[in-house]
Amino acid sequence: MLSLGIMFAFVKLAGQHGVHLTESLFYRQLTAMPLICLLIWRSQKGWPSIVSNQHRLHMLRSLLGIVAMGLNFWAMTLLPLADATTISFTVPIFATLFAALILREQVGIRRWSAILIGFVGVLIVVRPGGTLIPAFGAAVALTGALVTAGVTLVIRMLGRTEASIVTIFWFSVYTLPALTIFAFIYGGGHDAQTWGFLLGIGVFGAIGQLCITQSLRYAPVSTIVPMDYSALIWATLFGILIFGQYPGLSIWIGAPIIIGSGLFIAWREHVRAGKQTIARAIESV
Repeated sequence: MLSLGIMFAFVKLAGQHGVHLTESLFYRQLTAMPLICLLIWRSQKGWPSIVSNQHRLHMLRSLLGIVAMGLNFWAMTLLPLADATTISFTVPIFATLFAALILREQVGIRRWSAILIGFVGVLIVVRPGGTLIPAFGAAVALTGALVTAGVTLVIRMLGRTEASIVTIFWFSVYTLPALTIFAFIYGGGHDAQTWGFLLGIGVFGAIGQLCITQSLRYAPVSTIVPMDYSALIWATLFGILIFGQYPGLSIWIGAPIIIGSGLFIAWREHVRAGKQTIARAIESV
């Protein structure tokens, strides 16, 4: 999360220096590709592991994924880092809502309550009709969270048959060609400092992706998910030190509500998964 926090700071700095959004996305994906290939090469199955029969889902994940990443990058350039990061914490709330409506997963009263409470936190942060957070920036950030939640559903579907590294590999394969074209059209010459920002986006984005992927090898998702919220620490710190942007009172009130809602949903998912495992074990006896 520290690496991703640094990446988003570079995204904001690059945007302030006239870098087009698609160019930032291109270098983010381009730099990640060698690390992904290294992981595949060092895995037990090696290159044969990338063979997949789910290319339609991979293409859908890639389309949604690059749109979500673009919106999240854009939100970071439009809003203070802490504000954009806080709004991004609504992903578990939207994902649970989508799982109930689209995948027909059973969502009990407790998780529905957490969703409603989470949206109260969103209203506090965004403050419709208020002036602290630009309405357009908030709309972009919320749309980014909404699309990201859609990505999590597709990844969940892919996870039934695909390893995480395979999903990440095909995400890069399917998005790089289009991003290369856009980077060629909208990219331009930059000074050394701006090239440094673009390099930072790629390097720290790749490190963040690598760390998250590796973390899932050493701990269950229920342990990893709460770590996501540490992003607010880095977003607040970088926002103050680099951009001189201090979080408003609405962030201090709304963020704990959104985070608490997300943590409760993650805990209920963990409990539900445990019950399903026990039920399957009983059935197999």
